[in-house]
Amino acid sequence: MRQFWNFTEEGDVRTLRIEGQIADETWFGDEVTPQLFKNDLLAGKGDITLWINSPGGDVFAAAQIYNMLMDYKGNVNVIIDGLAASAASVIAMAGTTVTMSPVAMLMIHNPWTVAQGEARDMARVIEMLGEIKESIINAYELRTGLSRTKISHLMDSETWFNAKKAVELGFADTILFDEGKSSETNVHDSYTFSRVTTEKDLVVTMQAKLEPPKPKLSIPLNQLEKRLQLIK
Repeated sequence: MRQFWNFTEEGDVRTLRIEGQIADETWFGDEVTPQLFKNDLLAGKGDITLWINSPGGDVFAAAQIYNMLMDYKGNVNVIIDGLAASAASVIAMAGTTVTMSPVAMLMIHNPWTVAQGEARDMARVIEMLGEIKESIINAYELRTGLSRTKISHLMDSETWFNAKKAVELGFADTILFDEGKSSETNVHDSYTFSRVTTEKDLVVTMQAKLEPPKPKLSIPLNQLEKRLQLIK
């Protein structure tokens, strides 16, 4: 399996890069990937710089990586240099500090899946997706201090943030290369945008990068329930 992360060491500095789709070669049933990530994470000590450029992927793998980073004894300094979308944005919330490139983007939206079954099965899937959403809101709430209602609305709208708006709302702390030179942000200049309000050509372009790989088979309900237990 191709790793979606990479560790490098330069002197005393350990650098972790999460690039591409998270566990993008499988949608469900790949419990080993977070374990491999854990082995690399705990292979050394000290502070870590975590660079993120990812459209997201498996929310369950991302949840486990988030927990590993939150539990890590050193500082985790996150730098979003391109895109932290979907599940990748959850991982970013584990940073001791979160810095965004001035040209980076962060995106949050509702979790989704594919399942099969009768009406009662579908009702259970809907309920579980609601629980998964609440668990994701937990991470955003801890980082930003925003109300759960506001975060839920932002997720419903599939909201994109540029660096200034991400800092304004608490999803990030600073902007890379800024060094305090920028003047006070005009709230309208840094506003968020979503599929409803932004230009269609931009949405189409960005959506093409974000389409998660669809599973070859429908997901058995018991597998979905098992994975949900990992993030509760």
